[in-house]
Amino acid sequence: MTDDIAQAESLLPYARWTEEALRVVVADALDYAALHGLPGDHHFYLTFRTDFPGVMIPPHLKARYPQEMTIVLQHRFWDLKVDRQAGLFSVGLSFGGVPSLLTVPFASMTAFADPHVKFGLRFHEPDDAPALAEAEVAPEAETTPPSPAPDSSPQVVSLDAFRRKRD
Repeated sequence: MTDDIAQAESLLPYARWTEEALRVVVADALDYAALHGLPGDHHFYLTFRTDFPGVMIPPHLKARYPQEMTIVLQHRFWDLKVDRQAGLFSVGLSFGGVPSLLTVPFASMTAFADPHVKFGLRFHEPDDAPALAEAEVAPEAETTPPSPAPDSSPQVVSLDAFRRKRD
């Protein structure tokens, strides 16, 4: 009898709310590690989109991992900081002996795991990171009056201001 009843489409974003709540679990775990270190054999695998707005990684890592990267927080990391207000964390790690500082928004994360206790979370991958960035800006853009269309006539710019002066 219940098979005949179609499930109503939700007008509330339960899936998004659930993911946001699970990202808080990641923030709590990172906060704990920042304050107390990692206890026992706990260690974290964090996978995130490197092309997501707000991700800051060195250019050589961006070239090597243009879309997605997994980092491991275990023995050697430093300056782990969680900024809940900004919705991100930052951490220092070495890659091939080169120290690097990474800044990662929680919204860019696609997975979190603590293999010691077989705990893991998967997050929906953002379909299009640039589109997400525009969507975040869109509400503000609606309150701003549209700017006038630019003049389509050709513009002449003098390059003299940009030339080096020779002594």
